[in-house]
Amino acid sequence: MPRMQIEIRDARAADLDAVLALNEAVVPAVNSVPMAQMEKFLREADYFRVALAGGDLAGYLIGLTPDADYHSPNFLWFRRRYDAFGYVDRVAVAAFARRLGVGTALYRDFERHFRGRAPRLACEVNLEPPNEPSMRFHERFGFVKVGEQPVDGKVVAMLVKEL
Repeated sequence: MPRMQIEIRDARAADLDAVLALNEAVVPAVNSVPMAQMEKFLREADYFRVALAGGDLAGYLIGLTPDADYHSPNFLWFRRRYDAFGYVDRVAVAAFARRLGVGTALYRDFERHFRGRAPRLACEVNLEPPNEPSMRFHERFGFVKVGEQPVDGKVVAMLVKEL
């Protein structure tokens, strides 16, 4: 079977219903958010891009910088420790697009976006409940664990990739 072409582009207002539906479909791997927060991300996030496969929404990634008006405990953990970083707030890949390279394509694009602008990328991955596929993905991509944090009844691994 030929590999599907993956297109990555900036998110648009018309994408938000599909992005929110995808976000909610992958909870608890990401936290649930209301549409108002997605709209704020669209206006204010340093990085908000979608991946399309066969013309359909295959995934998205939202990234922030330390100056973002954002108060998630995980984001604030990184902000207390690092002056400059590109933070992966949330990323999701649609079920139909898993194993097509969508996550890798989004992360490569995210890294290109921040290379030369920030010395590192930062994110967290659930340890409890465990998200082993995500941890393996991030380790393969060069992220290393720099801490742990309990938050909202979960425990997350705090990960950094130096650029």
